[in-house]
Amino acid sequence: MEKSRPLWDNPLQFVFACISYAVGLGNVWRFPYLCQMYGGGGFLIPYFIMLIAEGMPLLYLELAVGQRMRRGSIGAWKIISPYLCGVGVASVVVSFFLSMYYNVINAWAFWYLFHSFQDPLPWATCPLNSNRTGYEEECEKTSSTQYFWYRQTLNISPSLEASGNVQWEQALCLTLAWLVVYLCILRGTESTGKVVYVTASLPYCVLIIYLIRGLTLHGAVNGLVYMFTPKHAPALPIWFLQLEQLSNPKTWISAATQIFFSLGLGFGSLIAFASYNEPTNNCERHAIIVSLINSTTSIFASIVTFSIYGFKATFNYESCINKVILLLLNAFDLEEGSLTADNLNEMKDYLMATHPQEYAQLSPQLKNCSLEAELDTAVQGTGLAFIVYSEAIKNMEVPQLYSVLYFVMLLMLGIGSMLGNTAAILTPLTDSRVIATRFPKEVISGVVCFVNCVISLIFTMEAGNYWFDIFNDYAATLSLLLIVLVETIAVCYIYGIRRFEKDLYTMIGRKPNCYWKIMWAFASPLLIISLFIFYLTDYILTGTLQYQAWDATQGRLVTKDYPSYALAVIGLLVAASTMCIPLGALVTFIRKRLKRERVSTVA
Repeated sequence: MEKSRPLWDNPLQFVFACISYAVGLGNVWRFPYLCQMYGGGGFLIPYFIMLIAEGMPLLYLELAVGQRMRRGSIGAWKIISPYLCGVGVASVVVSFFLSMYYNVINAWAFWYLFHSFQDPLPWATCPLNSNRTGYEEECEKTSSTQYFWYRQTLNISPSLEASGNVQWEQALCLTLAWLVVYLCILRGTESTGKVVYVTASLPYCVLIIYLIRGLTLHGAVNGLVYMFTPKHAPALPIWFLQLEQLSNPKTWISAATQIFFSLGLGFGSLIAFASYNEPTNNCERHAIIVSLINSTTSIFASIVTFSIYGFKATFNYESCINKVILLLLNAFDLEEGSLTADNLNEMKDYLMATHPQEYAQLSPQLKNCSLEAELDTAVQGTGLAFIVYSEAIKNMEVPQLYSVLYFVMLLMLGIGSMLGNTAAILTPLTDSRVIATRFPKEVISGVVCFVNCVISLIFTMEAGNYWFDIFNDYAATLSLLLIVLVETIAVCYIYGIRRFEKDLYTMIGRKPNCYWKIMWAFASPLLIISLFIFYLTDYILTGTLQYQAWDATQGRLVTKDYPSYALAVIGLLVAASTMCIPLGALVTFIRKRLKRERVSTVA
């Protein structure tokens, strides 16, 4: 007799699991960057339109499929049509790739967390050189936070070709990260269901603390004004610039992409989570709740990020001004207090006119301090999470406290997303009778985590960050778009929208309204096709793919071309998942053909 399927303890536990999975690092380090780049507050218009046209409908569709079929991604799509088994396999492959590199972020968070208990923080100042006569040359050419990230954390090589050795400190942190994930998924929903209460709620507690602290920091208002105001020439009104950004196709593409990847569509995690629901669970209401909470969190995190960002920019700007004032006071023997930030430009013009030779000699040392330039240094991803935030934290009062809180929050966000990623891999495996009857759940989970951990060691090498960028940029983008497109077409046109309506009526007691059906059948597929064409065209027009390499001699990132073997790996990453869909259909067709021939031979 088939063993009954495990269930969530209650609907709230399922909602917490979805929130913990969907609300991840992208909400903190990607959305604020997009707001800054595409018209400030105006970016929210296309963002919420895409949420309604793409995010909610596709999230509802995946939750409904998982709840109705009560299987992981492979089993669910196989029930809809045997020819679609490759869709589930593709989701598992993409989730495997994601798990491989995503947990490295948790390893870095552990590394920073352990160093957060030092006084002073190790990234607060540059370390002394071997002779102890000055600071490390590489650190002097960049900043203490960048030096700690690129040299002391990554010990990064100058290029992808110089792979270097495994960094044992990072390897230990990675092992710890995988051990934590294993303990969280050890007994399936029984253990995951308890963990998600912490991983879903704790980040909000930290964000609220940071919001209160951020808004009280000097210069926070500068960051918030910069976030919600588009960059524009003084002659042009703000409303005109908002319209200009809304007419820019990249604004809409970025909004659609952020919604798509932020909700975690196509990985199979949402289908896996929903498969542990009661058959009568109201998945429509939960899809709306999860998508709205996810988007609201992005805006909330942006306010926190830009208040911190404004503080950092203002601090750097005022430090620059003070250095220039001190330099001029000493060079021209001026009275203390005669130079201020308000009259600095006038005094510089006066000194240049009265002491042209002396001023010309001093000029190379005088920096052009600009608050706008400081705020213009837009960053995303690891640059925002581990460099910008670290630089702001080191200048706060009691920096150790805020550092611990911040990196604990990153860990909760990262682990919460990892629970979903691993569920997408484990659920199809535990659904398989061949595997589940031979091995206990703990062994299956252990093998998956161990294999992932061993392969992930490549990201702890000196060139590991370059491989991380390859996986982050190319392992999922095109594959997920294709997977979700096939999913939508399969439900609407292969399984049948009317049949799906009846399933929903059986589950939640009512049929979907016209909004859901129009989005599923027309709007969402067209949006996904548009995104797919855009990314494909972008890759083709880009020509030779390039990456950012760290140049220690200059203390900055430089652009380099990917070597041929890296391009081959990128091709394999894309093909490994996308080819599963046609191959799955082909294998099913061949099996059915052979079976038909055997039956006819026997007859």
